[in-house]
Amino acid sequence: MIDKKLQKRIQNWLESPSDSRNIEEGALCLLKIDRNQIMYRNAVMHPEKYAKHIEYRLKKYFDKKLVEVTHEQVEEMQEKVDRIESEHLTLPESNPANEFKAGKRQDHDSLPTEIQALYVENKSIVQRMRDVHAKLRILQSQPGTCPDSDRYPFLKDLIALDKQLHENWARYDAYDTKKAEDEQAEVVLDAREASKRAAGFINLNKNRYRNNPTPELKEKLAEAYAKVINPTEKMTAELKELGII
Repeated sequence: MIDKKLQKRIQNWLESPSDSRNIEEGALCLLKIDRNQIMYRNAVMHPEKYAKHIEYRLKKYFDKKLVEVTHEQVEEMQEKVDRIESEHLTLPESNPANEFKAGKRQDHDSLPTEIQALYVENKSIVQRMRDVHAKLRILQSQPGTCPDSDRYPFLKDLIALDKQLHENWARYDAYDTKKAEDEQAEVVLDAREASKRAAGFINLNKNRYRNNPTPELKEKLAEAYAKVINPTEKMTAELKELGII
């Protein structure tokens, strides 16, 4: 079992400037590793003499643990990739594109372009996953030549692609056409209501501006005109005459 706290203490100690290290702290970390009380007492009594030895021993321990952590992470990633392989990367006997037909919505052609694009993108993602997986299998088929550092980038890519694949499917499947239509209808109603209010504001204030043309009122009238849906020719002509638009 890796002591994460101890590992962090050792890392902090090793990364600190050698001329300002607390040798007693380093000796204490080493004591927790080898339980050598004599070495600890000697290091505390003669820090200058044992500084290099403590650094060497702690670095050796840290590097070993770092390799173990990396290996542990890669093995966990490999387990995830094995699950991904069973779900998505086992090549079907028929055309791989057939598996997508089952996931295609009946209303696909009526969906917004950006939602349809998720379905199309997932086809590409699965193909990319298969390409990466094929390269990984070739690498792993060479005995003794596949260290963790070589496997890591392939495993990382596969996990990231699988995450994107699931996120795309979730967005694609969850898109609510009825809700989107209702929201769009609300937007249209809001715009129409805003248009009515803007037209009313113009009608109430155009003569006021004619009698007292202030910059502030001019700006408000121009903003209101921009909100009017299909303004009448009369309104447009009057505001042009007043120099508002």
